[in-house]
Amino acid sequence: MCLILVFVMNFCDKSSQGIESKESKPSSLNQNEEKYLFATNLLVLVLSAPSHTATRQVIRETWAKHLPDGTSLRFVIGSSQLSENSLSSLNEENNLSKDLLLLDQIKESFADLTRKVLAMLKYSHENIKFNFLLKVDEDSFVRVDKILDELLSKPQDRLYWGFFDGRAHVKKGGKWQEGDYVLCDRYIPYALGGGYVISSDIVKFVALSSEMLQLYKNEDVTLGTWLAPLNVNRVHDSRFDTEYKSRGCYNSYLVTHKKSPEELRALQMNIDSKGTLCKKETRVRLSYNYDWSVPPSQCCERKDPTVP
Repeated sequence: MCLILVFVMNFCDKSSQGIESKESKPSSLNQNEEKYLFATNLLVLVLSAPSHTATRQVIRETWAKHLPDGTSLRFVIGSSQLSENSLSSLNEENNLSKDLLLLDQIKESFADLTRKVLAMLKYSHENIKFNFLLKVDEDSFVRVDKILDELLSKPQDRLYWGFFDGRAHVKKGGKWQEGDYVLCDRYIPYALGGGYVISSDIVKFVALSSEMLQLYKNEDVTLGTWLAPLNVNRVHDSRFDTEYKSRGCYNSYLVTHKKSPEELRALQMNIDSKGTLCKKETRVRLSYNYDWSVPPSQCCERKDPTVP
């Protein structure tokens, strides 16, 4: 059953449906825009943890080593309550890499994950000029060049692009327990958090509404809930392999999740040596195309073996 305002209720029944230099402040900024640190078409934000220095380096040496023009990447880390040694190490790393975004108001913990995502969206809106934002986990491999190309044919406003789920039951126990989620007995349709793209106007909405937004434990579930009543362009794409475990390997994948550092290196080696993501395409489990014409509980049948 659903306990939610009328303007959100239909999501529980049936869902509706200029590239700048990536580091320098562009000369085209007017006086009202001079606050921006830099401008980019695609801002890539990778959730990371203070101690994961080695993983960040693997990412720098693999899928993030040759970012296309018009993209910029930051590793997002909560730096509140860190020891002096940990903070010093992060500052030293950032002096070399210049790609860390340290959120000094966020304690790095699973319990604060949604708060961390909200803080990074607010920071991005207030400090960076961008058109699209890609949020990924540090165990994801990303084809940034292909995502940038794909964005040319995607809606340029109110874009919410990723691999959607609408039939997941609200977790009542374990690590993912959602004690405060009382809107529905299933999560409102959301793009899975291994990787998703949102346009800057969505980021602006979240940033400006932040004081009134309910925070749930799962950041991807929370974003889907925040956007439920909005007229956004939800684009389901099976090339986002972002479920709780990978569905296999397809050369068409834009993001593939749940990869170890060794697997990240192997995927990059495939691209460097063969020009393809996979040494051999494999399927571990079926995917699905989201059916927006039926209630979310019926949205996601794994029945078509041609879907990657």
